[in-house]
Amino acid sequence: MTDLDAGELDLLADALRKAMTTGSAAELDDALGELGWAELLVELPDVAVPLVFRLLGETGAHAAVLDDVVRQAAEWTEPQPIPLPFSGGTWVMWDRAAEPGSAVDEELPLRTVDSGAELPAAALAAGRRALGWWLLGTGHAMLALARRHALERKQFGRPIASFQAIRHRLAETLVALEGAEAALTHADTDLGALLAKAAAGRAALTAARHCQQVLGGIGFTAEHDLHRHIRRTLVLDGLLGSTRELTRAAGAHIRTSRSAPRLAQL
Repeated sequence: MTDLDAGELDLLADALRKAMTTGSAAELDDALGELGWAELLVELPDVAVPLVFRLLGETGAHAAVLDDVVRQAAEWTEPQPIPLPFSGGTWVMWDRAAEPGSAVDEELPLRTVDSGAELPAAALAAGRRALGWWLLGTGHAMLALARRHALERKQFGRPIASFQAIRHRLAETLVALEGAEAALTHADTDLGALLAKAAAGRAALTAARHCQQVLGGIGFTAEHDLHRHIRRTLVLDGLLGSTRELTRAAGAHIRTSRSAPRLAQL
């Protein structure tokens, strides 16, 4: 498979978005297979991972693609899913054949397991980059919902988007998401992937907090999509290290090495 040009990439993105918005998780797994996800992951991971995982976040869909990414990076050949570390020292397994579990996000087929083997550094880094793009897409989905509400909702005869407090919350969310995207773009090393996942998690949590405030009471209702993205953010942030845990790990690394490496040439 050769590199995709801009037109082919747009067509692939359109096909992926359609698959993510029209079918179940099992149907999405099948559609990804037909679109060549496995081949793309091997031959063009720098294109496939950001595209697929960001679209998962933007659409609110889910599939067992994180297991694919970690499995390939870890060179795991066994058929069963790989146990993944979760925040607080627990372990979970993303089982594509299982029913939705009892996690915070009950739509996800996650189940807890007693233990797991330590993942290779390359697998952790690959998984964290993928989760970072997923969190970024989820953050942008929440921002889009809040922005649309701010433009449509009126108080005192004008859209609430004209109020400074609303604009500040939306602007702060956008800045956090743009910063996370920049970190993900330069996450070429293990430490870079760790920091990028932490930045994406913090940005998505910032989006959840600010967008909930912008939406007000409607954002708490089951009828509105915001709560689904907030639950998804909480689960994704905990996978392969939470924002708080990864920030502490980065600080410990810098303290031990007594230097902060340059991760991007600016």
